[in-house]
Parts: sequence; C-alpha cells; structure tokens
Amino acid sequence: MLKTVRTGTTSVLKRLINKNLQLLLLAVATLLWAHGASALEVGDKAPDFKLQASDGQAYSLADFVGSKPVVLAFFPSAFTGGCTIQCKALRDSGREIKSFDVAYFMASVNPLEENTAFAKEYELDFPILSNPEKDVIEAYGVLGRGGFANRWTYYIDSNGIVVKIDKETNPATAGTDLTRNMEVLGFPRLPQSASR
Repeated sequence: MLKTVRTGTTSVLKRLINKNLQLLLLAVATLLWAHGASALEVGDKAPDFKLQASDGQAYSLADFVGSKPVVLAFFPSAFTGGCTIQCKALRDSGREIKSFDVAYFMASVNPLEENTAFAKEYELDFPILSNPEKDVIEAYGVLGRGGFANRWTYYIDSNGIVVKIDKETNPATAGTDLTRNMEVLGFPRLPQSASR
C-alpha cells in the first residue's frame, strides 16, 4: 500500500513538473516570437513615418512610395565622434549619392534644434530627421541601449518594401558604401545633366 501511495505521489509530481515545464516553454516561445515578430526584415513593408528635418521640412515615407526609393540611415546622436564621421562621409559622397533618383535621410533621437545645428555646423547637404519620441526608431527596430538608435541603414524600394538592412554601417565609409549598395540594388540613376 505504501509503495502504491509513493508511486501515485511520484506520478502526480512528475505530471505537475511536466505541466509547469510546458507552460514555461510556451511562455519563452511566445516571448521569442513576439520579439522576432516586431523585428523589421528584408521583404517587409517599411513603416511609414512623418518627421521634421534639419532643413525645415517634414518628410513622410508615403511622399515617396510609388515614385522613388528611400534610404534611411539611423545614427545614435549628433555631435558625437562616430556620428560626425558618418554624416561627413555622406556629405563628402553627396555628388555620387545625388546621381541616384532616391530620397535619402539620416535620423536620430536628437531634438530638431540639435540636428539642425549639427547639419549647419558640418554643412550637411541632406536632411537629418528628428525622432526624440522614438516611435519611428522603435517601429524600425533600431532602438538600442541607452535609448539611442543603432547605426543601421535601411534601403527601401519605390514600393515601400525593405530590400536591404545594413547593420554593419562603417562611419568612415558610409557614403561610398551607400552608393555601392544603391548600385547593387539597382536603384535608378538620374540623367547625367540632372545629377549635377
């Protein structure tokens, strides 16, 4: 009789442990799926945005869908070493970048005033989008540690589909890398006279 009680108790304990283990695994799987589901990937529709820029304009992805590709280069913060190098690299490659029929932007969590001052100080010839609310940065999955954007570049085709995500953006070669990536992706070029 004692052996039957122990066996019965053991089997009840095993079932409880198995049930709790199953629930734990289900919870972990759900968390992993939810995290993975929110990560933007190549082939996904790019989230729309409407942000103020350093040139005094507001830009929306919807403004360009159906007409031209968009390049959106996120960077952590204005007036920091790597970000200054990256922005200057895009500025220095401006002629080559502007030979493509694309809209290109850099974006950070900095307030508009700070990005405007940054663009002016370094004579940047492209708009820097400001997203201090971080909603767009979160929608693109680039929010990193400390509440700053990761240094990732998104290439979005004229249909609004993400065709490349560069998560290894090198600040020093960002301009030439951007030009090379647009060439490889087959982004359209402007006629020779229009790009000058």
